[in-house]
Amino acid sequence: MVAGGLVLLLIGGDVLVRGAVTLAQRLAVPPLVIGLTVVAFGTSSPELVVSLDAVLSGAPEIAIGNVIGSNIANILLVLGLPAIIFPIACDVEAIRRDGAIMFAISIAFAALCLSGQILNWQGAIMTSLLCGYLTWSYFSGREENEVTAEAIVDEIEGIAARPHSIWLSLTFILVGIAGLVYGADMLIDGAVVLALAAGVSEATIGLSLIALGTSLPELATSLVAAIRRHGDVAIGNVVGSNLFNILGIMGITSMVRTVPIPDQIVAYDLWIMLAAAILITPFVLRGRPISRRYGGFLALAYFIYVLSLYHGMSGMPKTEAEQAAQPKTVKQTVQILSMPAKLLG
Repeated sequence: MVAGGLVLLLIGGDVLVRGAVTLAQRLAVPPLVIGLTVVAFGTSSPELVVSLDAVLSGAPEIAIGNVIGSNIANILLVLGLPAIIFPIACDVEAIRRDGAIMFAISIAFAALCLSGQILNWQGAIMTSLLCGYLTWSYFSGREENEVTAEAIVDEIEGIAARPHSIWLSLTFILVGIAGLVYGADMLIDGAVVLALAAGVSEATIGLSLIALGTSLPELATSLVAAIRRHGDVAIGNVVGSNLFNILGIMGITSMVRTVPIPDQIVAYDLWIMLAAAILITPFVLRGRPISRRYGGFLALAYFIYVLSLYHGMSGMPKTEAEQAAQPKTVKQTVQILSMPAKLLG
């Protein structure tokens, strides 16, 4: 199931992006907006499906863990591994602006989590901010200078083998979404069984295996961008995805139901997310390349973080006795994580 889920996620994410890029071009969407929103947000659909299902099924801690864990993985792993292949840099002014926005939103989100819960009206504000961001990106993208536009067009053209008609692109999008949903479901179900067999907690699963599994499309996109030496695509992908994770996924999820923030996330993982954002912000704002050595450091930091979760350094229970003391049972967890495919069925 893990192997099949990985394949479906990679294929589904790739097909979705190809169809979405063609559709956006047919609708005369500025290339910059395509790079920062369509490509990045198209790869975030697994996080949205899992988070919504977790909240509706009564396990909001999985939703918040998925968002925070995905943002950590996006920065440390999705940027770290491609940088090892080829140093990546951001020389597009618009992406630098969005990087600054991502950092500010991350701080505001952390402050919001310190209250212990995210209420419905707060989720509505976050979703409204996302709509405002998309609108601003659209109009600012239309005014980008020629050099910036040419750079983004070159990166978009790097997505080969795309459909040529609107109807075919819509088919690509639907097939891609189906692949992502079923792929995420297979990967998560298989990973949950493996994780539970290893004796880790439900919260640890949400922050590590689920977050990593739903971040695989971003990782695939960034690895391809690094191989093609398109650093702006890799960085723009992470910036856009992290913004969507906070404003879109957490905003929509908390609008559906109030999301409580577990104490261990407030005490540990929230600060890891902010630290990760601090580590890459200077490179985004100043346009400095992320070297192979620094990329290796980021990737190593992520693996250390995951190990810290597994060994209970964040205060999360990992033994069977400790898991039994939690309000959610293993059976409930597996049922929650198997819902996406059932919803489509």
